[in-house]
Amino acid sequence: MARVSTLSPSPLRIFLSAIFLFSAHVFAVSAVLGVDLGTEYIKATLVKPGIPLEIVLTKDSRRKETSAVAFKPSSNRPQKGAYPERVYGSDAMAIAPRFPGDVYPNLKAILGLPAGSAEVREYAERHPALRLEAHKTKGTAAFKSAAAFTEEEEAWLVEELLAMELQSIRANAELLAGPSSSVRSVVITVPPFYTVEEKRALELSAELAGLKVLSLISDGLAVGLNYATTRQFPNVNKGEKAENHIIFDMGAGSTKATVLQMQSRTVKDVGKFNKTVQEVTVLGSGWDRTLGGDALNYLIVDDMIRQFVESPKAQKAGVTLEAVKSDGRTIAKLTKEAERLRHVLSANQNTQASFEGLYDDVDFKYKITRAEFEEMAATHAQRVSVAVNNALSMAGLQIKDLDSVILHGGASRTPFVQKELENVLGGADKIRTNVNSDEAAVFGAGFRAAELSPSFRVKEIKTADGASYPAGMRWNNDEGKPKHQRLWTATSHLGAPAKEVTFNNVQDLSVNFYQLVMDGVEVDTKVFTTKNLTASVEELVEKHKCEKADIKFKVGVRLLTENGEVDVTKAAVECETDEPEKAGIVDGVKNLFGFGKKDKTEGEENSASASTESSTSTSSTTETSSSASASASAEPKKKQLVQINVDFTLTPTGPASLLPKASIQSLKDRLKSFAASDRTRQLREEALNQLEAYTYKISDILDRESFIAHSTAAERDTLQQKKDDASDWLYGDGADATREDFKAKLKELQNIVDPVLKRAEEAEKRPEILKGLQDALDNTKTFVKDIREKIAAYDAFHASASASASASSSIASSSSSSTTAPASSATGDFDGLEDDATPEDPMKVLEKDLGPVPPLYSLEDLKESEDLYTSISTWLELKVAEQEKLGPTDDPVLTVKDLVERREKLDKAGMALAMKGVKNFEKTQAKAKANGKAKASGSKASGGKKNGKATKADGEKPAKETTVSDDEIEEMLRKVMAEEKAKEEAKAQKESKEEPIKHEEL
Repeated sequence: MARVSTLSPSPLRIFLSAIFLFSAHVFAVSAVLGVDLGTEYIKATLVKPGIPLEIVLTKDSRRKETSAVAFKPSSNRPQKGAYPERVYGSDAMAIAPRFPGDVYPNLKAILGLPAGSAEVREYAERHPALRLEAHKTKGTAAFKSAAAFTEEEEAWLVEELLAMELQSIRANAELLAGPSSSVRSVVITVPPFYTVEEKRALELSAELAGLKVLSLISDGLAVGLNYATTRQFPNVNKGEKAENHIIFDMGAGSTKATVLQMQSRTVKDVGKFNKTVQEVTVLGSGWDRTLGGDALNYLIVDDMIRQFVESPKAQKAGVTLEAVKSDGRTIAKLTKEAERLRHVLSANQNTQASFEGLYDDVDFKYKITRAEFEEMAATHAQRVSVAVNNALSMAGLQIKDLDSVILHGGASRTPFVQKELENVLGGADKIRTNVNSDEAAVFGAGFRAAELSPSFRVKEIKTADGASYPAGMRWNNDEGKPKHQRLWTATSHLGAPAKEVTFNNVQDLSVNFYQLVMDGVEVDTKVFTTKNLTASVEELVEKHKCEKADIKFKVGVRLLTENGEVDVTKAAVECETDEPEKAGIVDGVKNLFGFGKKDKTEGEENSASASTESSTSTSSTTETSSSASASASAEPKKKQLVQINVDFTLTPTGPASLLPKASIQSLKDRLKSFAASDRTRQLREEALNQLEAYTYKISDILDRESFIAHSTAAERDTLQQKKDDASDWLYGDGADATREDFKAKLKELQNIVDPVLKRAEEAEKRPEILKGLQDALDNTKTFVKDIREKIAAYDAFHASASASASASSSIASSSSSSTTAPASSATGDFDGLEDDATPEDPMKVLEKDLGPVPPLYSLEDLKESEDLYTSISTWLELKVAEQEKLGPTDDPVLTVKDLVERREKLDKAGMALAMKGVKNFEKTQAKAKANGKAKASGSKASGGKKNGKATKADGEKPAKETTVSDDEIEEMLRKVMAEEKAKEEAKAQKESKEEPIKHEEL
């Protein structure tokens, strides 16, 4: 059956695909971040080329950051449009007792929840100083500042406050990544009970923080992924049994249990090869949203409040239970201390705490034992098993099917929690602590981020997260009758192949996708609306002759891996229709050239005669054609599937969809303004610190001998006075000064100090640099003089040589036919040798025969160095004379800077001259080689001649053919360099001998 589709790739789609391909390469070069978003702490790992999975440290070098942000009110009243100082983490919690109405901890517990939900109400009860209200647009939780902003300032969404914490984490990550590195991509962990709306709120926070969420990953799967990176699981292709593990994660805010199936599988690789991949699959999850370390802390807080109110001092002061619970400062103190007590009780049998002036100036001492704490937490201990049992029930497994229970989270180390797990599991044999209970999740998130980034290659581990909640869709058929269909269960996997849903509707419709959350409530998540379903159906009916009853509307739907949202992969109407008849090849050719079928009227005149002529011959063909047509009509007609894509929109619903783009942009702008205010404040504080440090530095400067020697009494008195004025101003009227004011005060002090320090520095450095310049001038003068002498000697020798050569040539011309050998004093093998005579230096013999070494420079080459020597010498002589007339408190006229500049010019000219020498030497070598080759070829050509013109009558070579070989030139250069080196060493030795005399004179 053939398939016909009317949709072709549009130019816009091709263009967007190109942009996506380019953006993939852009993201490829960036670092990625994995974030474990906990209720009490936030942890992050950075993955970058050269930095594999490294924990991002806080500014205090801690491996985790307290999940809190605070606005620090200024000492004055808040101003409209002004932003206070922000602090994060432990710094924020440190000021909670002072400013409880502007410190926002543990925001994860209420992210994305309506203001009237039970979780938000409990949060407000535990933080009585916070002014919590419903956001006017979304209806979710928002906070009004107690003292850091004016009343006109809009309430801060939980998403905005969490975005500030993520911005702080990102800043620390970029500091770790190094200069010019940006961190924009992130994978964040989420608990399995997060609904679509809560995930959207988290994604909004990341967007406000300037982060792109590559994917969300459940806490349990993140721990399992980290567990799988260092292990090899049974191969199911070999008949081995997969492993089943539970990740029991009890943190500060909640308790989660995730059943994971871990196995390996052999799959097809490139070419003929196979490979083994690891698989980690979520089979089921269970949770308790409110059972965690915070809930245990609140038990201790409530007990402390009860004992405090019942104490004699509190009763005498008339302290009531309601008054203490509603006091933000008191609750902040008690909460902080309760967490410490709980941690101590995990390792000790008893502990205590003391509070000075806890409430209404009443002191309080509190003692608690582990037995008392476990008695208070008895009902909470019974809830530990609920998460495990629900996870096993969802996965369809029993405890005997488990290989191990892996503990994660800080509260899982509580003794009674582990005892309760032992009771549920029937012993401690299956309890494992073989992962880092604090950092396994963040390392799993970082590994997932590296896996999704095209910049990194990691161990291939296939993961499948669970939906956690059932989901389906609702719609009305063409008759208006409501329809309902469940598409996914709680164990469905995110990213699974799309499901195809068939509708009988032939008119445009809307479909509501929902998520079945707790208590069986169907919460709408997205609305699918068609645009041209009716028109597409009409096109099938009219153009393709389809029956409406046979037309089907098919939609492909799936759950996205990234966040579990519903996605529509396709929407099309289709039907089966008869395939059109195809003309034969012969008919096609006839029609092409005009010989095909013609109109009836065109052949009417010859119809009678044609009929008569063919009457006898058509009888047999008629029978044949009739039988063929009968058989053709008996064959079934072929069918084809005609499909038309339907345009649609998929729109999110819920509180997140109530924020238009303009509102989201205004949130971003507000955070940018806050960041700009932080930067301005930081620069102001830096200027303040610089001025304050400089005032202390001046006290030390005034006592220095060098400063006293190079400054006048008036300058020192003025500096002391201005320093005292600046110090008084700093702690008086300057408390609220601007950055420009601090810089102006600093500049005023520096204008007095810097010139004096400059004089002292010049006096200290000038002698050495001056001597260096003078030595360089002497060396330049000596070098130029030596080169000039060598050029003169070379020119004189060759002038004499050319004169003698011309005279010899005139004598040789008179006896050109003579070929006698040159006279020599010794012709025998041992003639001319003497036992006692010292042999003459071969270099001197060579120099007598060939003359001095050819100079590497010309007079024109020396001109630049000579001119520079003259100008610098004249300038230096003048400046030295002027400087000698000045005193130590006068500004110098011969500065170190000027000396260094002229020394550099001289060195540069010397280097340029040296390079010219090298180039001239290379040219000389090349010329000598060329002449040597020419002589060799000439000797070879005239080798058999006895009476040639190449030799004189006496056998001597003409003077004009005399050349110097490369070895000879190099030897001469070595000799010259050795002489120069000997001169320098002698001069240095002479100077060293004079140094003691100079010291004695001093």
